[in-house]
Amino acid sequence: MNKLINLEPNRVFHYFEEMTKIPRCSLQEDKIADYLENFAKVHSLEYIRDSSNNIIIKKAASLGYEKSPVLIIQGHMDMVCEKTESCNINFEEDPIPFEVEGDLIISKETTLGADNGIAVAMALAILEDDTIEHPPLEVLITSNEENGMSGARNLDGSLLKGEMLLNLDSETEGVACIACAGGQRESISFPKEFKKAEDKREFYEVSVSGLKGGHSGQDIQKGLGNSNKLLARSLYKINTNFDIDLVDIIGGAKPNAIPRYAKAIIAIYEEDKKDIQNLIVKLNRDFVKEFGKVDPDVRLNFEKTDKFEKVLKNSLKTDIINLINVLPNGVQSMSQDIEGLVGCSTNVGVIESYDDRIDVLVNIRSALSSLKEEVGNIDKVCAEAFNAHYKILSSYPAWEYKDESKIRDLASRVYKDLFGTELELEAIHAGLECGLFKESIGDIDMLSIGPNIYGPHAPGERLEINSTKRVYEFVINILKNLK
Repeated sequence: MNKLINLEPNRVFHYFEEMTKIPRCSLQEDKIADYLENFAKVHSLEYIRDSSNNIIIKKAASLGYEKSPVLIIQGHMDMVCEKTESCNINFEEDPIPFEVEGDLIISKETTLGADNGIAVAMALAILEDDTIEHPPLEVLITSNEENGMSGARNLDGSLLKGEMLLNLDSETEGVACIACAGGQRESISFPKEFKKAEDKREFYEVSVSGLKGGHSGQDIQKGLGNSNKLLARSLYKINTNFDIDLVDIIGGAKPNAIPRYAKAIIAIYEEDKKDIQNLIVKLNRDFVKEFGKVDPDVRLNFEKTDKFEKVLKNSLKTDIINLINVLPNGVQSMSQDIEGLVGCSTNVGVIESYDDRIDVLVNIRSALSSLKEEVGNIDKVCAEAFNAHYKILSSYPAWEYKDESKIRDLASRVYKDLFGTELELEAIHAGLECGLFKESIGDIDMLSIGPNIYGPHAPGERLEINSTKRVYEFVINILKNLK
């Protein structure tokens, strides 16, 4: 049963619902790329699918627009796959569960994938509709935007002829993005070294739960709790006051999402149990005082678990706990040019445990490459100080403001004519692929818009229906005026 069949614009929501049925987590985009390729074949449109699974679909200009400049319409096919602790969805096979509630489409237990599935849905609706007046179009759907932007990074810009690019990856209606932060993703790795667990030890799970999480770019200034940092802080207190062993530690799900949950397995002496429980109670009170207004459900848990035969060596335990504690996290500086805009931030997003190592994944965002490098250097120094291996996994440049922009001026006029209000222009702290397109395509004229999306990168992500309708109308009228 199609839940969105009665929504308008009908074909936009048709394609969006189709996308909820297709697995498309970052780095697992083969099925959605197949779908897009088949779409181009069915509609007899020229297309290119490159080795990174980027899809380019081209459509000739409508009558009277043959001499208009080529426009690139761009979005990304992948999504952040996040779910609640109780949700048992298999993102590699299952459709995204969602409901319509009033003017919202919402997935309560997982991410919805409106970021950036709604852009793809709009692009496909435009491509199939021969009644729309438009210039020559190149629809560019990139892969793996959410996990390092490798699709945009590996794009062969010579495949595109567009002089302007309309990115549909923004998340606030009536606000057009004209610049964005650059970013860097890092790993800090500890090789695992073990010792035999003492027979008289008892084992407990220490976990942080109840946090909201959020987008590590647009939500970083809200002061939300970071489960990885709160867990490390708790472990530091416990380890300082009691003789404990560390068995394992994990936390978070995606480097670009503020982590909501983290846990560690520790081994204690039973005679310390009551005092540790008292410390847990105190830490809980501290966390509620510190985060109660933004994360009212924050909770530090302490529960008995099964025994383990081996634990991490003492020196490694201390290095891991100390490293996560001292790593920078959150807003590092505000923009000197734009009031209220975060200039540089970092997110200790993921702690992963493997058979042979523990990895800490960090995501840095900055409008200035110098500050991005500075925070990266601090992370590297921290890693070296605590006997860990530091590696830059990926880096992308900022999209810098352009003084003159035809597409920005045109979009501003069209928006005012349609809705009677001014289109707001802003730079954002989130990352878009536009900075990479400057490198691969050249000095192209770009603008980013999109409908209202709430809570991207976290369960409970919501897409506003009427906002989608208005933004689609806005896009159609931009095309019509590119004559």
